Amino acid sequence: MSKPAAGVSKPSITISVVSHGQGELIVSLLRSLEAFNLSQVEIILTLNIYEPRTFLAPFHDLPLRIIENKRPLGFGANHNQAFLQSRTDFFCIVNPDVRLADSAFLRLPLYLEGSVGAVGPAVVGDDNALEDSARRDPTFFRLFKRRILGSRDPDYVAGHEPIRVDWLAGMFVLFRREAFQDVGGFDERYFMYMEDADICRRLRRQGWSVNLVPNIKVVHAAQRASHRNPRHLGWHLRSIIRYLVGF
Repeated sequence: MSKPAAGVSKPSITISVVSHGQGELIVSLLRSLEAFNLSQVEIILTLNIYEPRTFLAPFHDLPLRIIENKRPLGFGANHNQAFLQSRTDFFCIVNPDVRLADSAFLRLPLYLEGSVGAVGPAVVGDDNALEDSARRDPTFFRLFKRRILGSRDPDYVAGHEPIRVDWLAGMFVLFRREAFQDVGGFDERYFMYMEDADICRRLRRQGWSVNLVPNIKVVHAAQRASHRNPRHLGWHLRSIIRYLVGF
């Protein structure tokens, strides 16, 4: 994959973030964003459950729009709703527990060339260890290794150049608008989990490629709710079955 051409102007990006009563995490994310020039960026924050807006008071200068849901929606439904309100060329989903250490993420649209429909940066943890955010298509065997055997070996070994991958974990993914529209956005039958693998699979079936851009990094303070919360674990298992069996 070629590097982005020099002198290309910064595209317009919508950043979609969903809060589930996660005001403290949202504050940290917005603080990391306000350090950069966001003249070509809009932020759509969806409050999926009721929470007072007081934590947003320090950010009145940010290009921030708020959606307040009357009832909680799933991961895909929330981002689809934000997408319908966006008007930018690029649509970026970002988890509340992501931190942006520098403005390099603003260069990601330059890697959406040709048939590339979605890109993601390398994701590191708080300890700067690389996470396995780019993965091969889930299978019973791969999921068994991850969930039962606890294997976290990376599926891809990346250098500095972008590489094609099967799918990108949904903590930070940037979509080209026409690619997202082409596949109808996220499949809302997945309430939570596996919708990222599903949309990347559908993108590839439509002729779009999905790329990891390893020379751009974001920090992910992983919450891993499905490891602790039986309700999240149930959603995760149902989504795995839907993805693998196809119903």
